[in-house]
Amino acid sequence: MKLVFATHNHNKAKEIQALVPEGITIVTLDDLQCFEDIPETAPTLEGNAIQKAEYIVNQFNLNVFADDTGLEVEALNGEPGVISARYAGEQRDSNQNMDLVLEKLNGIENRNAQFRTAIALYWEGEMHLFEGIVKGTMRTEKSGDEGFGYDPIFEPENCGKTFAEMSLDEKNKMSHRARALEKMIAFLTTKKVD
Repeated sequence: MKLVFATHNHNKAKEIQALVPEGITIVTLDDLQCFEDIPETAPTLEGNAIQKAEYIVNQFNLNVFADDTGLEVEALNGEPGVISARYAGEQRDSNQNMDLVLEKLNGIENRNAQFRTAIALYWEGEMHLFEGIVKGTMRTEKSGDEGFGYDPIFEPENCGKTFAEMSLDEKNKMSHRARALEKMIAFLTTKKVD
């Protein structure tokens, strides 16, 4: 079964393909030859995910899911949150984003944070929402070469290492995206997908 994942991010697609059960093939926007810049103008992660999924439904009339993920830092009142990808500007530079978070947290003892993923699944005419959260702390400097985004400065609870210091398999067992995806897969399983 093919399921469209509304993304051009091959890192995300690779993560998710490794998580889905056999028989489900993740199709990206590149596979659909959809290169438009899909708007993400909602004030919430859920809103952005719904916006992206609805765009694909309207263009291609296919079953689709879209996600939006935010890093929410307690001492920064939930920032960067919904603007995580462009926190340091529209250039969407991960290193600049991390540097800005570290700069804002300089001298602050409270390093509590969480990654939160919202998934919007459009399935047979209905929209469904799923959420995954991983709590942890922000490091004071970058560590690790794996993953992407804020992974080098985020340490999940009870791990002792950042997401960027984990293998893809290790991260997939506990990531926010994996937790949201597990809920979506459980839903799809109840639908007896061919």
